[in-house]
Amino acid sequence: MAAFIRTIRFVVMGVFLACVLLVAGFFLFAAAIERNSGVPQAAHGIVALTGGKDRIGEAVKLLAKGQAQRLLITGVNPSTKASELKGMVPGGDEFFPCCVDLDHAALDTSGNATETRDWAAKHGFNSLIVVTSAYHMPRTLVEFSRVMPDVHLVPHAVISRNFHIENWWAHAGTVRILISEYVKYLGALTRYAGARLAGGGGQPGSAQSSAKSN
Repeated sequence: MAAFIRTIRFVVMGVFLACVLLVAGFFLFAAAIERNSGVPQAAHGIVALTGGKDRIGEAVKLLAKGQAQRLLITGVNPSTKASELKGMVPGGDEFFPCCVDLDHAALDTSGNATETRDWAAKHGFNSLIVVTSAYHMPRTLVEFSRVMPDVHLVPHAVISRNFHIENWWAHAGTVRILISEYVKYLGALTRYAGARLAGGGGQPGSAQSSAKSN
């Protein structure tokens, strides 16, 4: 009986410590979300992950500023045509015909990473500006680092007006987004760790941050 009670105590203590670590990790995750995003350093290519026209518009702006040679928009709905997208953003008519590629195959962030890897290899790019929402950036960098360990990633976070990161605890919608993204981020870290154990992968989230001066 005494041995059984000790085992139960160890199990309870282990569960408690795991919960503490998960909660502490969540607060660190929320604290690390980008608050500001200035002009990033130049790179060979730009990749924008779909999920809002602000991401695409920001990526086209960077292309117009000469920050990269080409832009990949990954995760585009198969029924969406380039003509529809270019009408959504300023400068679309100028840059879509010459310098923008669409990926219709990716269904999630892991798929975005795979399709981007293939696109970068096709064009011989070894540096990419990654454009996505601020809360999505940590997971994106882990997934991209897993499949492209030798490609330099330059994050450029899009700060949504509806995402209240400064006082996130006071906004139920932002809290829900952060919790959901944190759980997915842990899954991405698990996949990354598996890739490392198998002998591949770079440092997760080790990409150089964007310049923060506005």
